[in-house]
Amino acid sequence: MKQGLKVRVVIPVYNEETGIPALFERLRGVTASNTDVSFEFILVDDHSSDATPELMKRACADAPEYTYLRLSSNCGSHVAILAGLEHARGDCAAFLAADLQDPPELIPRLIESWREGNHVIWAVRAEREGIHWIERVFAETYYWLLRRVGMVKMPPRGSDFALLDRKVIDALLASVGANPSLGGDIARLGFRETHIPYVKKARMHGKSKWTIERKLRAFADAFVSFSYVPLRFMSYLGMACSVLGFLYAAFIIIMRLAAAQPIAGWASIMMAVLVLGGVQMTMLGVLGEYLWRTLEAARRRPRYFIEDSLHLDQDCPPQRTEQQAGNVGVGAPAPTRREDREAVN
Repeated sequence: MKQGLKVRVVIPVYNEETGIPALFERLRGVTASNTDVSFEFILVDDHSSDATPELMKRACADAPEYTYLRLSSNCGSHVAILAGLEHARGDCAAFLAADLQDPPELIPRLIESWREGNHVIWAVRAEREGIHWIERVFAETYYWLLRRVGMVKMPPRGSDFALLDRKVIDALLASVGANPSLGGDIARLGFRETHIPYVKKARMHGKSKWTIERKLRAFADAFVSFSYVPLRFMSYLGMACSVLGFLYAAFIIIMRLAAAQPIAGWASIMMAVLVLGGVQMTMLGVLGEYLWRTLEAARRRPRYFIEDSLHLDQDCPPQRTEQQAGNVGVGAPAPTRREDREAVN
């Protein structure tokens, strides 16, 4: 391996006070066993309400390789990861959760795959420990639907743990919207990707923050952002209801002329009115989801604000562009990836 490789690791944290000591111990182990890589860990506190901020600032105070950010409000893990990536300087960056269900020890394998020329390396959950079978079924159904009706190709079982090349990070930050769905936003960029399977461990500290409300919000964000199927389905359903309505009207007229008496059926008429009313309200709700996200994007508001920080370099120069990175000349550092060495040769 070549010396001087800079890898940044972004870790969103929210109310994880019981697991902070174990997290830092595991991260120190990764650093100690990979001395040929320059690691920087960016810990993004998503406005925790427990002792997490104090514990992290205390642990980061005497360790310059640790950067601490605290967001001014709870914005969700995807926005927290983007905040960390915006302040990540280096050749590539990984992101993973702070609950240690995703093992930091897998990062060196992701780096090796990056050296082979891959731009996006997903750590894919081959198995999940400590999860109820109902939750597993719903999760797999969600990713199956997203792969079938969405315009992105996510890993079959999803991924919350990945390593991104510098050019992917720059493209992601330049294109992500106001309501990010990070996995889909990365997948739709189209860069070369690969998967590395691992076993997602059961949570050892604290409890999951992934509530039903957050799951429903993530479901809506993903499908509104990456699929037009709901809108197309609404069009087809509207046409089908119109055809059925005209057929039923023709049936009523024919029966009225043939029987020369009114057609009884107040209950059936009310049922049709209620069903059509429900369909229309559902359609309006779907349209509202799209319109709301369009309004949020049009406002161009910042996704987050930083309330507190430690070791944050506000004056860090911008990264090299893709064209500058490709111009390897005299005095430039030797390329560390197989892809870059082949390009030079």
